[in-house]
Amino acid sequence: MIELGILCAESIAPITILWSVLVLFALALIFGLLLAFVGKKFAVEEDERIGQVRSKLSGANCGGCGYAGCDAFAKAIVEGKADINNCSATSKENKDAIGEIMGVSVSAEETKIVVCCHGGTNAKDKYEYMGYGDCRSMELLAGGRKECKWGCLGMGSCVDACPQHAIEVGPEGFTVIDYDKCIACGKCISVCPKAVVKRIPKKAKVFCACSNCLRGAKDVKEKCSVGCLGCGLCAKVCPNGAITMENNLPKFDYDKCIGCGLCADKCPAKTIKKLED
Repeated sequence: MIELGILCAESIAPITILWSVLVLFALALIFGLLLAFVGKKFAVEEDERIGQVRSKLSGANCGGCGYAGCDAFAKAIVEGKADINNCSATSKENKDAIGEIMGVSVSAEETKIVVCCHGGTNAKDKYEYMGYGDCRSMELLAGGRKECKWGCLGMGSCVDACPQHAIEVGPEGFTVIDYDKCIACGKCISVCPKAVVKRIPKKAKVFCACSNCLRGAKDVKEKCSVGCLGCGLCAKVCPNGAITMENNLPKFDYDKCIGCGLCADKCPAKTIKKLED
């Protein structure tokens, strides 16, 4: 009897295993088909324009638009939550193409980034900074080390923020931009505690490399040997009236500026700089 029981068990076991496998396979097939049906039935279809818009964006994924990347920005544009002009890295031609996809008119002007302070080692220090960190941490200590309260601190907050490695602090102690790498995303602008990194039209031929609001050689030179004197000579010699003085600094109307460079040539402090195309 014992031998017969063992024999029966041995003969039944493979059949039991086979049926178990078949049942599990059937259940897996049923649940798989059910999930596929439910997924298709309740799927949220993505607007095809998202992919079309994404293909026209720069692809830099720099975050300068305020979104995590180009995918999120494209989705926000299609949903009407974002403006294409918030992306400075995308060319005007591609912005126009996105406008056509969205059925809207896009008025976009290409821009470039400039550093409106070339003081650096020519600007006097009020203390010697021995700590770690960047411009923002230094700025917490008495507004930074520079006597000029508007001046570039040269500690590289903008350098750390640049996704393209297009910025460095030059040997003269102020920030320098490599325009071959810069995509004008504006992340450097957002991290500068002194707001000396600014955006101007790409067509601009000149800009003022100073942000101090003092006037007169005595007050300016006490703090920086290359600071704008606030004399207004640039505004006087401009043939098109493209320059006005605001807070003792030249303000440019780039729609009027013809790029003659006379303001830069006549500037006694040489704080108006010419820009190459």
